[in-house]
Amino acid sequence: MSLQQRTTRDLQERLATGLDRHDELLACFDFDGTLAPIVDDPERARPLPAAERALERLDSHEDVTTAIVSGRALADVSRRVDGPSVYGGNHGLELARDDSVAVHPVAQKRSRLVERCCAVLEERLEDVSGCRVENKRLTGTVHVRHVSRELVPVVEQETRAVVDRIGDGDLECSHGKAILEFGPRVPWTKGDAVSLLRSKQARDPFVLYVGDDVTDETVFRRLGPNGLGVAVGRATETAASCQVRSPRAVAHLLDWLVDATAGRFE
Repeated sequence: MSLQQRTTRDLQERLATGLDRHDELLACFDFDGTLAPIVDDPERARPLPAAERALERLDSHEDVTTAIVSGRALADVSRRVDGPSVYGGNHGLELARDDSVAVHPVAQKRSRLVERCCAVLEERLEDVSGCRVENKRLTGTVHVRHVSRELVPVVEQETRAVVDRIGDGDLECSHGKAILEFGPRVPWTKGDAVSLLRSKQARDPFVLYVGDDVTDETVFRRLGPNGLGVAVGRATETAASCQVRSPRAVAHLLDWLVDATAGRFE
């Protein structure tokens, strides 16, 4: 048996054990690099069709709630994938569920600072080939995937300088995969968003979280014994309990989960 086969079997066994011990499932997924392969142009990102179909089928099961928790803006991620009960945008600063949208009040208040940073950075970085500044309203992202390696530190230094000056302590910077991000300095992460969703369930659910980026670690660290974190990719250090290699493997996991929950939550 190969290492990948052992890893897959271990993941399925852990999930089956968790499902057996709970009457409800909260299944949460990041978008880019998890349901959708990473692409050169973020605007072209789409979920794998097999993953989207399985997500819709999974959400149709009674006592299963599915959620997408992404760094993308809520309006952006919600138009890219169908199926989940809950959409979380801007790393959980905005949540759409039960036909309503909740926005973190501090993030809402500081959105004007984010907008000002984006406008200044667009001007300051316009001559850096491959660099793109994205205004996501509550947060901002500087994309450096196509920036030459020697210029990335320059972009980072300029970004931090602008955010520090305009934010004046109310904004902070962070790293992601080939991106620099900035947003409100608030004690709120994807981990907090998933914990909130968990608390809103009728019964204490088993929580599955699947993600590939740095911000997903905030969820993995908080799942506890009644949850399972799955890291996507080849991260050498992660708080997740299991790993899968790619979005295609996530689609296979979703297919398995559809069948596994059909026998339990109906």
